[in-house]
Amino acid sequence: MTTSFDRRICEEFSPTYYGICTIGGMLSSGTTHLAITPLDVLKVNMQVNPAKYNSIYSGFNILWREQGPSALWRGWGSKFFGYGVQGGCKFGLYEYFKKLYSDVLVGHNKSLIFFISSASAQVFADVALCPFEAVKVRVQVQPYYGKGLVDCFPKLYATEGVFGFYKGLLPLWGRNLPFSIVMFSTFEHSVDFMYNNIIQRKKADCSRAQQLAVTCTAGYVAGAIGTFVSTPADNIVSSLYNKKADTVLQAIKNIGFVKLFTRSLPIRVALVGPVVTSQWLLYDTMKVLTGLPTSGGLPGSLQEVK
Repeated sequence: MTTSFDRRICEEFSPTYYGICTIGGMLSSGTTHLAITPLDVLKVNMQVNPAKYNSIYSGFNILWREQGPSALWRGWGSKFFGYGVQGGCKFGLYEYFKKLYSDVLVGHNKSLIFFISSASAQVFADVALCPFEAVKVRVQVQPYYGKGLVDCFPKLYATEGVFGFYKGLLPLWGRNLPFSIVMFSTFEHSVDFMYNNIIQRKKADCSRAQQLAVTCTAGYVAGAIGTFVSTPADNIVSSLYNKKADTVLQAIKNIGFVKLFTRSLPIRVALVGPVVTSQWLLYDTMKVLTGLPTSGGLPGSLQEVK
């Protein structure tokens, strides 16, 4: 018997399909990033002032004691809307570029398709995110700067112009491009490995619950591996936006090479793994609810190319 979940409302790779992927990416990314705002506030403060905020427990206590509980939600608007826009671009454009490159690069290695598709999508996604990120970091670390998105956007434009919104674009690409490439590629290969070696059945032969379980597992693995790769650039972004350094090289010198990889790493691991897992789960749940298959795998002739 056919259920409502088996009835597709559109065909894969149609304009409606990409619209669903974009909306799914917006909702999944916006809501998950909103949920972890307190951890993000602490992470940014640990990056900018590691001597004061030297651990997760003491950092939360200091923020709560000095600035009150509302401080833990500072910058929530920038996170919800900024990462919502970024997520829509990232997931929607990844699906688009994966199909595009699969058709153009017939016979090439699957990993190459995953790499360039995720990189292409992330370039546009970060251009959309960058102004929101600029406001978010300032609001979270500089309480006197403004209350949130509405008042800080015009203030930042008035004082620094358009450049102020995009000062951290290159480090943002440096953080998110490697993460996105590793995350999407790891997710795709993890999905492939689980169906071929653990479940030993094709995705189409598995229940929706089994497919979503694969999505969650692959999503967590992808987030955990991507975290370490992107931590250095994340520290640089926070340093630049809070005027702890004027250039990328100065930020690296101030922080130190080893600390680029270790500063705020524990809290980033606590943040990124569950966030990426939740994003993939919500994203694929929306696909399932519209009768579409869960994520993973290449379309067309590249499906069998290793």
